[in-house]
Amino acid sequence: MIQKSEVFPIGQINKPHGVNGEMSFSFTSDIFDREDVPFFVFEIEGILVPFFVDEYRFNGSTTGLLKLDGVTSEEQARSFYGLTIYLPKTFLEKVTDEEIELDYFAGFTLIDKEIGVLGIISEVDQTTENVLFVIPKPNDELLIPAGEEYIQKIDHDKKIIYVNLPEGLLDL
Repeated sequence: MIQKSEVFPIGQINKPHGVNGEMSFSFTSDIFDREDVPFFVFEIEGILVPFFVDEYRFNGSTTGLLKLDGVTSEEQARSFYGLTIYLPKTFLEKVTDEEIELDYFAGFTLIDKEIGVLGIISEVDQTTENVLFVIPKPNDELLIPAGEEYIQKIDHDKKIIYVNLPEGLLDL
């Protein structure tokens, strides 16, 4: 059985396209086009399930149309609406950090170069122009900018993000 810790997100199913089971999707990484990726993984009723890819084609730089093995009707395709597309972490080393969906970092520990451990990221707030890592604290929360200029290193195996935050940022 596939565990959530063994996969990472690369996109999402948008909606059915036509009546033969094809569906539109958006993606943050085109690793499936650069490498031999035989299947995508979807979480269905709490279980991670692999589906072989019959075919896909690009609609733009971050969107495409997808046909999965065994999905042959519009009704079946509709059941995938909104599902996240995952790939096994064996492909993670071939993906740049910029291609990874930001929600993937929920659960990572954030460590500052000067201060040390800041806490565990509970969510990634993408509702404002500046993306923020949210770290819960008693009666409050830390909001840390997720800018590339602050991130020094990401250890995917240990689920740690090393940052170098500007002096005084946490005093705000």
